[in-house]
Amino acid sequence: MKIIIFICGEGLGHTSRCLALGKEMMSVGHEVHFGAYGYSKELIEKVGYNAHEIPSEIKLVGKAGTLDFKGSIEATLKSAQLLGGPKILKLTRDVTPEVVVSDSYYLGILAAKALKIPVYLILNQSNMEEFFKSRGVPIRLLGELTKKLYNQVFELVDRIIIPDYPLPYTVCRENLNFTPKVREKLFYSGPLVQKKYEEVEEIPLKKPHIVSLIGGFGYREPIFRKVLETAKLDSGIYYTLISGPSLDPSKFTDLPENVQILQFIKDPFPYFKSSDAVIAPGGHSTIMEALSFGIPVLSFPDEGHNEQESNAAVIEEEGYGRRLSYSTPPEVILECIREVLEDEEYRNKTERLRRLAKELDGPKAIREMLEKDVGAKTP
Repeated sequence: MKIIIFICGEGLGHTSRCLALGKEMMSVGHEVHFGAYGYSKELIEKVGYNAHEIPSEIKLVGKAGTLDFKGSIEATLKSAQLLGGPKILKLTRDVTPEVVVSDSYYLGILAAKALKIPVYLILNQSNMEEFFKSRGVPIRLLGELTKKLYNQVFELVDRIIIPDYPLPYTVCRENLNFTPKVREKLFYSGPLVQKKYEEVEEIPLKKPHIVSLIGGFGYREPIFRKVLETAKLDSGIYYTLISGPSLDPSKFTDLPENVQILQFIKDPFPYFKSSDAVIAPGGHSTIMEALSFGIPVLSFPDEGHNEQESNAAVIEEEGYGRRLSYSTPPEVILECIREVLEDEEYRNKTERLRRLAKELDGPKAIREMLEKDVGAKTP
């Protein structure tokens, strides 16, 4: 098959899971084209693949740990490209794929339908209208319009892939709300991650070890610094802080001996396998990566970001880790870390999810579904 994968570039989680699917498809000889923009396109090219430039659909901005909703709308409108639709239509026509997969990128879906190409949507949130609640009448009306639009798109696609564990283990379950008609299209693939646990070698890290994926720039910088303060409270717990591509670790002086700071790395999986817990925002893909490697999560969801807050709530509810906030003081963060390290029940539950991720094998499950649905129709 020839496949084109369109990727929403807001948050690198979409990119990470699309790379996992692309790698799986290419491993058996399928031809894969990526469509991406911004950091997403850069990451794909850093990994070694080519990517077609596509226009962005949305822009998310924030400050001090909070999603700036009004600012995000303004940024989206300012960056909108009037000719985005025709560009995507031309790209799809030029590539001539047998199937289109869209990870939360809706222009790609419309182009596929216009060209009568089978189209599959990867999605971990369907209740986007939640963003618009309690924000005044004009915004709420915009939310209702958004809900109608998305429901129409859900009915257009051939299937909807949920890159999560099936119920009752679904982490993003609070973010899913479909009509009965659309529910028939759902396919829970299991975590869609780039590396399998068995493929990754451990690295020598002092124990107990915490890996933090909170970037030290932008509106998440306060929590990055708070984790540093937490590390100073107990020298017997070791930390690797991955700072992000836009931050020079050398700006942080007087680091305690139990902390190392690394810039953005392409492959965090050896750190997942070698650590005892992960500190992360509430993004779905990072949570899936951690749980598929069997490690508990200490989640700091962006405030006002309903999807992240819901993911973190399920982590807390199911005992896969703890939900914290940007206002949690270092002393309480430390106690939560100790709790996760000392209470074996957390590790027992996440180990169960590691084994389940192996059995489900998300990338392979999606590939086999596409081959069954589309491959047989390919001339």
